[in-house]
Amino acid sequence: QVQLVESGGGLVQAGGSLRLACAASGSILSVNGMGWHRQAPGKQRELVASITRGSSTTYVRSVKGRFTISRDNAKNTVYLQMNNLKPEDTAVYYCNAEVVVRSFVSPLGYWGQGTQVTVSS
Repeated sequence: QVQLVESGGGLVQAGGSLRLACAASGSILSVNGMGWHRQAPGKQRELVASITRGSSTTYVRSVKGRFTISRDNAKNTVYLQMNNLKPEDTAVYYCNAEVVVRSFVSPLGYWGQGTQVTVSS
């Protein structure tokens, strides 16, 4: 069994910062790609940022230059540093990870439970 537990969400004023963390635990051999997604009310879930095991990163255009994704492979943890937050960043943020649980078996995708980020104007 694999669990992803997120932390770090909350309420912040526009221009402020938050740091999200997501730790994977359980029967894990290794963790490949990790990412952060978000879903605002009435909108589809979108990929915000992703990072490979080798730390190559991608970002959705709306957060480039403001958000930074990073990871600690020893801790199976991914982070999202969010600076200069805007009201339109308000959403539930979910982490996901591709986890290898057994040798010679393809990685499986897991999701966290989500953490609320609210940015007031």
